Amino acid sequence: MAPVLIPTVEPTAAAPTAGLDHWRSLAISQQPSWQDSSVYADSIRELSSLPPLVFAGEVDVLRERLASAAQGKAFLLQGGDCAETFEGATADRISARVKTILQMAVVLTYGASLPVIKMGRMAGQFAKPRSSNDETRGGVTLPAYRGDMVNGYPFTPETRGHDASRMVKAYHTSASTLNLIRAFTQGGFADLRLVHHWNKGFTANPAHSRYESTAREIDRAVRFMEACGADFEALKRVEFFASHEALLLDYERALTRIDSRTSLPYDTSAHFLWIGERTRDIDSAHIDFLSRVRNPIGVKLGPSTSGADALALIDKLDPNREPGRLTFITRMGAGNIREKLPPLIEKVTASGAQVLWVTDPMHGNTVTSPNGYKTRNFDDVMDEVRGFFEVHQSLGTFPGGIHVEMTGDDVAECLGGADPVDQESFLERYESVCDPRLNHMQSLEMAFLVAGELSKR
Repeated sequence: MAPVLIPTVEPTAAAPTAGLDHWRSLAISQQPSWQDSSVYADSIRELSSLPPLVFAGEVDVLRERLASAAQGKAFLLQGGDCAETFEGATADRISARVKTILQMAVVLTYGASLPVIKMGRMAGQFAKPRSSNDETRGGVTLPAYRGDMVNGYPFTPETRGHDASRMVKAYHTSASTLNLIRAFTQGGFADLRLVHHWNKGFTANPAHSRYESTAREIDRAVRFMEACGADFEALKRVEFFASHEALLLDYERALTRIDSRTSLPYDTSAHFLWIGERTRDIDSAHIDFLSRVRNPIGVKLGPSTSGADALALIDKLDPNREPGRLTFITRMGAGNIREKLPPLIEKVTASGAQVLWVTDPMHGNTVTSPNGYKTRNFDDVMDEVRGFFEVHQSLGTFPGGIHVEMTGDDVAECLGGADPVDQESFLERYESVCDPRLNHMQSLEMAFLVAGELSKR
């Protein structure tokens, strides 16, 4: 990737921005009610003048990579926090998350003999949709927590107000996160020849043992090739792309720049942006705005999605049927995936459109544990992954990727796994401020499952 902060695109007075603000006249949901209009105006003005967070050229590279995945020549691995926090943007936590994604990618690449596109839900995932605008505790009602870009998690009137200056802090936190990711992925941290060192410090379990075995095999193969005189300069660096849900359109619009090479608009807040299940109405502001930027776009599709819905989204977001432009991220639930997904794939395939199909096995499997925690059963998550592959195998189409909420830390938020997490563990190791995530070992277990499914192709 190399997501640096030197701008390659500059907005100009004569830039073709026609239509980029049409979304303001359309129905819009899941937006904050900013409490101070002057702070809002100052924040938007500052964001509009700051350098882009990613290059337009990097966005174009990602579109090419995703086009390969849509054709069955690569696989997308997208993972990271449900909701990033300012407090959690530390070097240790960012490196642990990046390391886990890279470890998963090694398992997938080696097990499936397929290039893996590595993408983090990172450096921008600071806003979350909510089912209710308010939250009540002990008879006190305050605005719901909508992510650190909007308000704070502590349940007080001061922190729960919608503060537009937080968008500026989100920008700067994203910038520092991207700089750290760049250092990790371009400076030797991700060197494949060091892969066998990455897993040290974690408790042994079956996933750990399998990973160590794979690492030893890779190490042996690399040493053999070195002895043969092979040049491994390319192994020192990896591409790593950033993504988040494009929820706050004020923020996304303020970071949209016109590429001086092509005179086209790019949302430079991230390489890849997706539209959530709650904001994908075809006539909504979110669909309209993202239809006008050059970034690759994802759309979350739940079990209520019809074939007609999918085709309408393609016509709006990818009218030119451009390879790599549109990704459908399905979040059906383990009990629905085998029934609800086939009609969608069949309808889209029959239309001639070539979208990238990705599974999100997390959001359709959320439950509440007996002791009151929001959680997911690891077995359900894995079953949805299996169902995703089974459907594509039966239809002769390609399962192009996986989208997971995960962390590199030893948290206890999802029940089960080879090193089982039980609900009592939540009392000490449940850290998410929003949705439950897979921990490091559960993430590796999933990678082995996916690699096994991909190897059957």
